[in-house]
Amino acid sequence: MEPLLMNLKILLPFQVFADLKGIKRIVAETVQGSFGLLPQRLDCIAALAPGIFMYETASGEEIFVAVDEGILVKTGFDVLVSVRNAIGGADPPNLHKVVEQQFLNIDEQEKKVRSVMAKLELGFIRRFEEFRQK
Repeated sequence: MEPLLMNLKILLPFQVFADLKGIKRIVAETVQGSFGLLPQRLDCIAALAPGIFMYETASGEEIFVAVDEGILVKTGFDVLVSVRNAIGGADPPNLHKVVEQQFLNIDEQEKKVRSVMAKLELGFIRRFEEFRQK
């Protein structure tokens, strides 16, 4: 009897990072912690946190990928992962450093940008209201 295997597709905003067949298991990180997926697991959706994403191929090779926040959707034997950024090709300790240095740093920068944008929008709304009242 042939073992059941999954199909995995990792999507970035502007490209397909990986489109793989023959995946035995997957381990992903969420805000609540890590969890694993096997082919016969029930369908699910999970919000991914920045961290290390691991999948095992049919040959038993474990592949590690640093991923930014995103979402994982499992339907049947298909697993779709959509993340903002992904980096592969390094060993897990180095990937943890990548997550800490790049992905978590970007979140801090985004918070600053959002704060500046909120102030600009508020200023625009105030000036528009002043203009409207004249």
